[in-house]
Amino acid sequence: MKTIKYKPHPWHGIKPWSDKENNILNVYIEMVPDDTVKYELDKDTGYLRVDRPQKYSNIIPALYGLVPRTYCDKEVASFSQKATGRVGLEGDKDPLDICVLTEKNVRHGNLLLEAIPIGGFRMIDKGEVDDKIIAVLKNDAVYGSITDVDQCPEGIINRLRHYFLTYKQIPRVGDTPIAEITHLYGASEALKVIALSEKDYGEEFD
Repeated sequence: MKTIKYKPHPWHGIKPWSDKENNILNVYIEMVPDDTVKYELDKDTGYLRVDRPQKYSNIIPALYGLVPRTYCDKEVASFSQKATGRVGLEGDKDPLDICVLTEKNVRHGNLLLEAIPIGGFRMIDKGEVDDKIIAVLKNDAVYGSITDVDQCPEGIINRLRHYFLTYKQIPRVGDTPIAEITHLYGASEALKVIALSEKDYGEEFD
């Protein structure tokens, strides 16, 4: 077995699939529900950095991070345009975002885990495609048997939806929402979005 001598970059140096045949992803976690500061992977160094303090009461309701070796650009944007009937959309040129459901209290980010995608939100943020994949922690006692988002409790999905629609928004009456979720999609479409983001990654970096 080959020994890794140096820490791999979480975005570029780790394969996206732990077991592709069984749809098990490798996921890099940036944030956990206890975080009151928004952490984000620094794309150049691979270290986790402070992006900004959370100004309002919004707290991420699940583990949150990215899928390694993915990138949201032309392929992901084209797919979203076809699904929404809109034109002029662009990818956000970031790794594909993912939130992971688990009953366990994971206390910090900057870690890797295995998760199975069950669906996602088709999200548009200021004209940029910013999909959020929804997954479950592999072998989780509560969520691990869920294979599609339609098996998830509605309250959990609504909590995630509310967070992504409001976490950037200043709480003033009458403000226009910054982000929009056009669709909640299931596992098969989530796998398609992941595949397209892998293709975008290959075209940009390989």
